[in-house]
Amino acid sequence: MSPKKPNIFLKLLSLFAVVRGYNILVIVVAQYLASVFIIAPNYLSAKKIVFDVNLFLIVVSSALAIASGYIINNFYDSAKDLINRPKKTYLENMVSQQTKLSLYFILNFACIIIASSISFNAVLFFSAYIFAIWLYSHQLKRNVFIGNITASILAVVPFFAVFIYYRNFDLVIFVHALFLFLLISLRELTKDMQNIKGDFAQNYQTIPVKFGSKLAKQTASILVLMSSIPVIVLLTKFDLGYMNYYFMLSLVVLLFYLIMLWKSASKYQYVWLHNLLKFLIVLGVFCILLIDVDLVIKRFL
Repeated sequence: MSPKKPNIFLKLLSLFAVVRGYNILVIVVAQYLASVFIIAPNYLSAKKIVFDVNLFLIVVSSALAIASGYIINNFYDSAKDLINRPKKTYLENMVSQQTKLSLYFILNFACIIIASSISFNAVLFFSAYIFAIWLYSHQLKRNVFIGNITASILAVVPFFAVFIYYRNFDLVIFVHALFLFLLISLRELTKDMQNIKGDFAQNYQTIPVKFGSKLAKQTASILVLMSSIPVIVLLTKFDLGYMNYYFMLSLVVLLFYLIMLWKSASKYQYVWLHNLLKFLIVLGVFCILLIDVDLVIKRFL
């Protein structure tokens, strides 16, 4: 008797898991909130920003490129993920590798087509972004240090697309981006510590695999210290309204993370710390609204 094929709902759920639909939704929201409250010129109303066709196309192109990136990453990491997260991998494998690859090329093609309606520069930007994601998934992520740095850079690239569009290169944006980059680097390193079993089995040369957990924790400690620098700069040099409370909370959370990190030894503990950092990143997205509460009311009226 042949095994029962998964129904359409499970296949859609599988694809949603593969492309990390929840992550993409957060990135889309972050791009719009950053545009309204940080990047776009003050004279533009929220309505003009939100309904800006070119911004919408940039956000859609980013979402498609990121989704395709998750697919190709899932394709190359299938053996490792089967060890590190077997239950989620079982769900993701309800869709065949051939279907995933087909969707990968479709999403990339759609991304470039949409980018072409913005400008030729947008085509070059997203083509380079797609290639960089493939190179990272295929080769770079197996290399010690380079993999983590590349993953962190790729995570902040969609925001660069937005502020290049608005041609806003204020220092405050770069400080925000630096904090996000360091926080994502810390999250990636924590994920390497939780996935050490699968990484070792598949010869991924991550910091925990190549140098051991102690050096990985020391590196994470340095990243926590480095992350505090842009936070202090943001708190002392820029007017961020009520978002100051988020950055104060970030210092407390990072200190708590550091204490718990040195007490951690099991995969469960590293997963918990990884989720803590993810929560801090997502919370930061919505706390952008706190930069100017009055502006929230004024720009949406």
